[in-house]
Amino acid sequence: MNEQFDKGDIAWMCVSAALVMLMIPGVGFFYAGLARRKSALSLMVIIMLAHAVATVQWWFWGYSLTFSATGSAFIGNLDNIGFRNVGGADADGIPEILFATYQGLFAAITPALALGAVADRGRILPALVFVFIWSTLVYDPIACWTWGANGWLHAIGSIDFAGGTPVHINSGVTALAYSLMIGKRTGYERLNGLPYRPHNVTNVMLGTVFLWVGWFGFNGGSTLAANVLTAQVLFITNLTACLSGLTWVLLDYRLEGKWSTIGFCSGAITGLVAITPAAGFVPIWSCAVFGIVGGVAGNFATKLKFLVGIDEALDVFAVHGVGGIVGNLLAGIFAASWEANLDGGSEIDGGWIEGHFVQLGYQLAGTVAGVAWSFVMTCLILFVLNLIPGLSLRVSPEEEELGLDDVQCGEFAYDYVEVRRHVSDVITGEEPARVSRAASAHSTEPEKAAPATTTA
Repeated sequence: MNEQFDKGDIAWMCVSAALVMLMIPGVGFFYAGLARRKSALSLMVIIMLAHAVATVQWWFWGYSLTFSATGSAFIGNLDNIGFRNVGGADADGIPEILFATYQGLFAAITPALALGAVADRGRILPALVFVFIWSTLVYDPIACWTWGANGWLHAIGSIDFAGGTPVHINSGVTALAYSLMIGKRTGYERLNGLPYRPHNVTNVMLGTVFLWVGWFGFNGGSTLAANVLTAQVLFITNLTACLSGLTWVLLDYRLEGKWSTIGFCSGAITGLVAITPAAGFVPIWSCAVFGIVGGVAGNFATKLKFLVGIDEALDVFAVHGVGGIVGNLLAGIFAASWEANLDGGSEIDGGWIEGHFVQLGYQLAGTVAGVAWSFVMTCLILFVLNLIPGLSLRVSPEEEELGLDDVQCGEFAYDYVEVRRHVSDVITGEEPARVSRAASAHSTEPEKAAPATTTA
């Protein structure tokens, strides 16, 4: 091995990449638990398929468009297409191939987060085509602005430690735009605007745990080394999640006097999102502000979809979009130059607490640019896709009523869904459809209405 690289740094970054990979099925479990029972499996598989498509795109030209050394202020070039010349060269202290692998998982989880918007009504094929195009036209440019050597946000001094704008604001705003373009779920109006209930809270908790553990690699790995700053980032990440989770669950408790599992999970993830752009730049004591403000903002943001009339089924915008905006702006206030320099080499000018007041302006510029580009481009991509034969965005009302697991996958998360349909066929005298071998061992209790929201 080239002796210029520290073996401990390489080992930590390999572990961090694996932890970020763990987050992707975590998103699948989280979303499946929030969705309706008859569409749970389709959400899990679309998350993993999106990861596969985004990884292929990253290998083909995504990495080059984002991180090529001679790119423009807006987008990279194709010098590294197909990972050409990506090998053992130094990339901020680790081999470039390891850096590209790690960043590729960020590129993969971002569209996966956004695809919560397809819950209960979105077709898989157009969603996967969307992922490839969107990664090229939306994720890569925003990531290039933020982290690229010549990116314009990087050049003016905007800071983003681990993806406040490229990952979280981007995915949250994309989910909002996708929900607008795909339309409301059939029967949504019959609920008088009230959210469907989550069908499997256990899966929501499991997904949250996967995400929370994975975030140690998401934020901790963004130091690109194993050092004192890494240890501080890990504690800051965990503390903020705890504070935000407690804040959210207490806000929900005031309404019904119950300790909401969904509320705690949503709050914890919002805290993780809020601290992401700032984790390597702010002192530990500021976590109280990030956690509490992030939890409050995310909780109340779940009501925005009712005000604007968009059926954003899983509150991706409230958790990731609003959480990312809060984190971006608070980073401009609490960033400390000494904190960033704990790794012995990073230099920033600090934020308001160090008298560098213009930093908040830089953070606002990055936030506004990310929101605008993501929303407009997502709407344009989806508008065009929906006009192409075979790529209509959503299933028919009849297919939606049957459930996406059946229509899109031909498989089911729960055997008794088949039993229920089989019993119905017997009663009506119709030919029974596919029935699982294990179905007879399960209950035929009717399905409860469901995709979820993170609201109380």
